[in-house]
Amino acid sequence: MRIASCKLLLIPLLGLGVLTLRGETWPEVLGRMPLGARVTQLNRTNCVAVMLRAFQSNDVVKALIFMPGATDEFYMFRRAKAELTNASPTLLDALCVLTNQTLIRTTFKPPLLLLHTDEDLLEPDIVIQDQPTAENLKRAAFLPRLLCDDRDWDFVQPLLKWKLKLDLRPWKSSTDSWHFYRHSFVECGLTGWEALETAALAGKSRFTVRRKQVVFEPDSREGERR
Repeated sequence: MRIASCKLLLIPLLGLGVLTLRGETWPEVLGRMPLGARVTQLNRTNCVAVMLRAFQSNDVVKALIFMPGATDEFYMFRRAKAELTNASPTLLDALCVLTNQTLIRTTFKPPLLLLHTDEDLLEPDIVIQDQPTAENLKRAAFLPRLLCDDRDWDFVQPLLKWKLKLDLRPWKSSTDSWHFYRHSFVECGLTGWEALETAALAGKSRFTVRRKQVVFEPDSREGERR
């Protein structure tokens, strides 16, 4: 979705899950989060780090995820740049300028806020072979806060395995994870299930839920080519 301006933000988003049951919108929530840095331009050297660190715990948005298409705009294509003109910009201001000035889009899939391009598929590919394990994961609590800025599977896997008490594969240092994208996201208070979804969306991977085991694999599906 392209955001025309911060003042008109709600108009194109009303049909896309912006309003919550409590009547508070995710733009309102992010509009209260200072960017916390004296930045006039968002680019490959600062954007991901600045925005992830600006994200604060709240009751509406539980995670901010840079999907592979979005990070490619910065690190591979090196063409994403956005000018900030506000004297005291917020995280919402950063989202506004990104969606106005780059190919990056924003989609809220409660409770996850996705930054993506048309190349990204917004629904994770999940296979459930053991329903009790899946239900336990949906009830389980993950970490109060986790920030991953360009982190590989060897960083993410031990945290998921330890907190969710699962046989989580590929194992750390396994060559099976070499085709996962590096993970860029911040989360506050996700469930175990939501944490697995977040890892899959950030790493362009899919997962299968078995009895007390979750197996991640590269997601070979493709979105639109640019």
